[in-house]
Amino acid sequence: MNRLLEDKTAIVTGAGSGVGRATALRLAEEGAQVVCADIDVDQAKETVRLVEAAGGAATAVATDVSVEDRIEAMVNAAVEQYGRLDILVNNVGIPTPRLGATFEEHTREDFERLVSVNLGGVFFGSKHAVLQFKKQGSGGSIVNTGSVAGLVAWGGSVYGATKGAVHQLTRAVAIEGAPHGIRVNAIAPAGMPLTGFMTAGGLDPEMGARPEVTDRIATQHPLGRFITAEDCAEAILYLASDMSKNVTGVVLPVDGGYVAR
Repeated sequence: MNRLLEDKTAIVTGAGSGVGRATALRLAEEGAQVVCADIDVDQAKETVRLVEAAGGAATAVATDVSVEDRIEAMVNAAVEQYGRLDILVNNVGIPTPRLGATFEEHTREDFERLVSVNLGGVFFGSKHAVLQFKKQGSGGSIVNTGSVAGLVAWGGSVYGATKGAVHQLTRAVAIEGAPHGIRVNAIAPAGMPLTGFMTAGGLDPEMGARPEVTDRIATQHPLGRFITAEDCAEAILYLASDMSKNVTGVVLPVDGGYVAR
């Protein structure tokens, strides 16, 4: 039985940990050759090691998604290594710098950093993927990591605004790309205490695994479970593969029913 992504080349940004690592492993399991891109190249190399240990093919690339030249080099590296690009997962995102900060407590630096990484990374990644897809002439798939914070007021205000922009960019590029066979979709995860994303906002690194934290987050979701990196990876696989060949411009909540309340 053929695997879903046999002979496909995928780039996953933020592949050194969390959703990015889980996604790289899952795409490789389905036959993709995966470029694991991360600002921490040692973490990306560890993901490559895990992919190869499972029998997959991967390579690590250092990148900063807020810098266009680095994104262009990342796409070029994928094509040089594997001959083409079929899938881009724009996964990198950073949280509100100080967890719980109110709107007015955000500094100019906070605002600019959130926009440059969370929105800029998706913009630059999508731009250079689209250029490569059009050059190849055989379409392609982009999957962006958004957030329920971009659908409802949940989490930091500026963070949520950047994710709302990601969702709108997803829809707009999907419509522009459709005549060229380019599909663009996004996932919108809810609470993920075990990915390290929350600790990046200033929490104790071990706090995300504490039962009182995981239980509290789980109860926010109607299904009663917190969201895992693997949950997101499965949704990304669906949107990246031909399972969703007639799906584009969709923002898929991976939220245990949170936004359906």
